Amino acid sequence: MARKNKTIANKNNNNIKKEIYGVVIFGISLIIGLSIYIKPTGIAGIIIRDFILGMFGLGAYIFPLYFLFVGLIFIIKKGKIKVNNKFYYISLLLYIINVMLTAPYSSENTNGKFLNKLKDSYLNGIDNKGGGIIGELLATPMIYAFGKVGTYIILVCISIILILLITERSILIPLITYIKLMFVKMKNKKEIVIDEADKNENKKYDNKDSVVVKDIKENIEKIDKKIKIVDFLKDTKDLKQDQIDKKEKETAVDNLNEEISKGKNNLIDYKFPPLELLCENKYKGQLQDKKELLQNAKLLEDTLNSFGVDAKVIQVNRGPSVTRYEIQPNAGVKVSRIVNLADDIALNLAASSVRIEAPIPGKSAVGIEVPNKEVVPVTLREVLESREFIEFKSNLSFALGKDITGKCIVTDLSKMPHLLIAGATGSGKSVCINTLITSIIYKSSPNDVKMLLIDPKVVELSVYNGIPHLLIPVVTEPKKAASALYWAVNEMTQRYKLFAENNVRNIEGYNKLMEEIDSNKKLPQIVIIIDELADLMMVAPNDVEDAICRLAQMARAAGMHLVIATQRPSVDVITGVIKANIPSRIAFAVSSQVDSRTILDMAGAEKLLGRGDMLFMPIGESKPIRIQGAFISDKEVENIVSYLKNNSSTDYKEEIIDDIEKNINSSSDGNGEFEDELLDEAINIAVESGQVSASMLQRRLRIGFNRAARLIEEMELRGIIGKQEGSKPRQVLISKQDVEKY
Repeated sequence: MARKNKTIANKNNNNIKKEIYGVVIFGISLIIGLSIYIKPTGIAGIIIRDFILGMFGLGAYIFPLYFLFVGLIFIIKKGKIKVNNKFYYISLLLYIINVMLTAPYSSENTNGKFLNKLKDSYLNGIDNKGGGIIGELLATPMIYAFGKVGTYIILVCISIILILLITERSILIPLITYIKLMFVKMKNKKEIVIDEADKNENKKYDNKDSVVVKDIKENIEKIDKKIKIVDFLKDTKDLKQDQIDKKEKETAVDNLNEEISKGKNNLIDYKFPPLELLCENKYKGQLQDKKELLQNAKLLEDTLNSFGVDAKVIQVNRGPSVTRYEIQPNAGVKVSRIVNLADDIALNLAASSVRIEAPIPGKSAVGIEVPNKEVVPVTLREVLESREFIEFKSNLSFALGKDITGKCIVTDLSKMPHLLIAGATGSGKSVCINTLITSIIYKSSPNDVKMLLIDPKVVELSVYNGIPHLLIPVVTEPKKAASALYWAVNEMTQRYKLFAENNVRNIEGYNKLMEEIDSNKKLPQIVIIIDELADLMMVAPNDVEDAICRLAQMARAAGMHLVIATQRPSVDVITGVIKANIPSRIAFAVSSQVDSRTILDMAGAEKLLGRGDMLFMPIGESKPIRIQGAFISDKEVENIVSYLKNNSSTDYKEEIIDDIEKNINSSSDGNGEFEDELLDEAINIAVESGQVSASMLQRRLRIGFNRAARLIEEMELRGIIGKQEGSKPRQVLISKQDVEKY
């Protein structure tokens, strides 16, 4: 115990001694500093000042700071200072600087005595000249050996080496880059002087849609660079080669009409509606000036720099509803740092919200989407008139709208092959469905495409009653809608049997074969549109979900495609099974990030602006595309429907209506034919086995429990099997001879 106490006491004494040394060094440095920086009045202060200045010259002003720092470190670390190489490098660099300060006052004449030179250096140091005696000790031998010029070269080289060793970073490359930038800056200034002298000439840019940022205003142009500004309105007005004149539009529609009416018997004589039924875009609002876009770009860079993110704007895309600033971060900058600054960027740009796309697919840049002060409307007519739509070959062409760059987006519904549309009330879902239906009307005849419209809201799609593309009148009753979906499942099954009989794999192969045999037997593609899925899920969730899943899994090759819309994007409506089988989605503005993840499996839709602003996620894409949806008014829809009613005949399929009515009756009272095509096979399994259960049907027919349970209930209602007896299988009440009666 005595030894331990003695050891602890010795350690404490050593620590106290080291702290005393630190205080002494700190105090001496403070006294010397006060003597040098403040003109002393006492004798001791004058002596100290003259001595330090005489010894170190101008280096004396660094001397007290240097030792003051050493004293502080000594006190803080309690004497435990690990002296590394950088300490020696810094000390040597300070001494080299002191020698460089001495060289101008040191004479190259070697005749004088060395002690006299030291005396002169001492006096020069007191007069704030040179580096004092300490500097003269090295300066005189070097000047004697190499001369003043050689001495300066050697000292500068040694200083650069020491700086490299201290910083452990290259200073030569940034120095060369800075010199290059200076030359570029001087060149740009000359260009500005020439442009100002010749005011009558137009300014020339590298590209038509490019703006060179120069030193015109201090707030905007501090860094010489080029920002490319892509203006979708300017592109559509100036680039005549991308426009299609009226004659070309008329000939395109006439050619389609001629193809339809080439002497085909038993087919609907369809006349395409003219584009004049749709309104032209007569927008005459005030757009943002390019100078304002450049100011926002500079403000965006300053905002990022203030948070330590080094990045520059390389391109600005002005779209109908948002402007995207493409930012290229420097090496070493994490993309997540930019994403986390979304709220700060919105605050500095005075924007309602900001959406960040990090990174932009196919580019080494991050997109920051800022809402425009004024939204430019996109009409359906301008998309239908575009080259993209006219040259699109698919019968199921869907004119979506325009993207951020102003390009018309047209997609193929047959390649999706099914589509989910979701968003809050008033965000643009119904307009999107009207756009889809109108696109099909303008692209395909009723002989090629038929539609089955289901509208539980009654008022949205009923206006289309009477057009030749409908298989049956618009279905508005939820129970009838479930039966219509089961008819679609049966139609899909029948088509696959037809394909198997003719040794073809899909509807394209079958129709190609029928063109050679009998063109009247060609099958049309069927588009099933459900305007509000939530209402159907409330009335018959199991039936609707099973039918949708079967169609989504198998209907593509049969030429049948689902389009499902809902304004309640919750997991009980858009179930996991439905999402897994409908890969293509369109998300309109939603209220929360949770709803966005339900639709797209990612955030982003909560940042949309509404009024047709959408995120389109096609099949196979990892990130959605932001599009301003094409707008079509109710008046335009009524004009198109009236034209079709007056110029084409309605061809409802009565057999489909009868099948749907039978299915409704059988499901309500238990009488009549059951709609499930597996009922006969289930009866045969029950009769052969002598007993039956839902789990047996699941295994033998490879179906889900809900469907197997419905088959069991139907067989019980028909008297084929007995009632349930606990966990025992149900007994079969009929023989093989009685099967045909049921």
